[in-house]
This record gives sequence, C-alpha cells and structure tokens, in this order.
Amino acid sequence: MYDLIILGGGPAGLTAAVYAIRKRLDVLLISPDLGGKTRWHMYLPDNLERFQVITGDDLVGRFSSQVEYLEFARKLERAEKVEAIAGGYAVVTAEGNRYEARAIIVATGAGAVKLNVPGESKYRLHGLAYSAVSYAPLFIDRTAAVVGEGELGVRSALELAQIARRVYLIIPSLAVLDNTTGKKLQASENVTVLDGYSVKEIRGDETYARSIVVTRGGDEVELVVDVTFVELDLLPNSECVADLVELNERRQIVVNCNNCTSRPGIFAAGDVTDTFTEQVLICIGEGAKAALSAYEYILAQ
Repeated sequence: MYDLIILGGGPAGLTAAVYAIRKRLDVLLISPDLGGKTRWHMYLPDNLERFQVITGDDLVGRFSSQVEYLEFARKLERAEKVEAIAGGYAVVTAEGNRYEARAIIVATGAGAVKLNVPGESKYRLHGLAYSAVSYAPLFIDRTAAVVGEGELGVRSALELAQIARRVYLIIPSLAVLDNTTGKKLQASENVTVLDGYSVKEIRGDETYARSIVVTRGGDEVELVVDVTFVELDLLPNSECVADLVELNERRQIVVNCNNCTSRPGIFAAGDVTDTFTEQVLICIGEGAKAALSAYEYILAQ
C-alpha cells in the first residue's frame, strides 16, 4: 500500500507529486499523460507574441521532468474508480490495474464543453480557444467572438471588451444579460450581441481560423474575427470519486481552504474542484496545498 496516490498529471497533480516526493512519502502518480492542458499552446499568427501573457508552462515543465525521471513514482494509466477499503482507498484504472494507498489526491482536471461543429477540431488553439481569461491579453485591438450560454460567456466578453477593437457575443437569448455584468456589456460601444444565434461552422485557411458562421432561422452571418472563444462551461472529471465525496451542482469536488474533501483521506486540487477560476498558476498552488494537507493527514495515522 502506498502512502499517497495522486490522480491526474496536470499542473495540480504534478505539483502535488513533487511536494509529496520531497516529503519522502511513498507516492504514485496515475495519469494518462504528464502536463495536462499545459501541453497545448495557442498558435499565434502575424505579430502576436507569447510574452504578452503570463503562463505557468515553464514551472509545470520542471515538475513534469522530475516526475518523468522517477519512473517508479508514476503510471501512465487512466483512473476510473476510487473505492474505500480498510486503512485507505483503492484506485482501479481503465487498464485493469488496482493500486492502494492510505490517502488520495484527486487532480483530474476539467474539460471544456465543445461546439461540435465543422472546423472546431481543426482550428483548436489555432484561432479557436476555450479560455478567454488565459488568452484575451493576446488580442489587444483585435476582433473577437465569444460563444456563451451564461455568466462565463458574459464575463469573458466583458473582459475582451476592455482591450479588443470589436467583440461579438453569440448567446441563446437576451435573458443571459439580465444582470449587472450583462447591462455593462450592452452599454459597451464595441460589443455586438447576437442573441438567438447558433454556431454553424468555424472557417479558416490551412493554419488559422479566420471566421465563424452563425445562423438564426434562415439568417446566416459570417463574422471575420481574429479569435473565437468558446465559453459554454467546464465539465469536471470527478466521476471516479462521485460516490465518495461531496460535489456541487456543477459536479465539482467541494474542498475547504486546505483542499480537504468531505471524506477523510481524500483531497482534491485544481480545475476538478470548486476553487476560484481556471488558471495554471492557481492549480500549481492548490496542488502544493493538497500535498501538504495529505502529508499532515498521513503523519497522524
């Protein structure tokens, strides 16, 4: 039985693993990959430069290198289920293996809700992105489109409105804007709201998305933009512990300030939790906190 098993190899999971190793815990990281979403980078055309936005890529890369070096401390597998057992927990993977530990850190992340339209897969991170909070600063004085259904889309559009030349917000109805943020957005002269429209296609050249096609009834409009942000929602990968810990209405794992869940011995960190916002640097900090909390828990057993 391990001291600690960490599920997920993104920023939170990798950070937790490195901290746990430094605490001399017998730790195992289980993840289908190392790096998570940080392995994906926005392709920047023309004169856009990466230095305009702060990322945690370099730091995550260092953590990943340490875990890659310690082959005994990782399994490139996908966790499917966590079960309570005497003295701890068992993790069952999609590959059919079973691993046991006294404590668990869940850092399995979250995935963005997709449009499922032609061109989406081709232009992912080539003019099409799922996080305005991460990439908006790259598009100062540019034209952007935001596809949203609720508060996430409205907030993203408002953030872009502060820096972009023109912002198109595609929403299902004006009811989405019936709040303080929405009213402020409607008052912005550089924002065009397209209510009742749905996305039909993402179009572009060989390397980059150049426009988004939206429809409403028989009306079809092609918007020429520099970037499209899909801000529908995030789907937390919390299924493996859904029967063990408390989840909120969005299926995120509920944690306290020490990254403890509702179940002793299970901790959680990163985008799979109800922590504030989706950012690499925040996930790194949450991963460190979770590892230190797990360490204190294990010492007390």
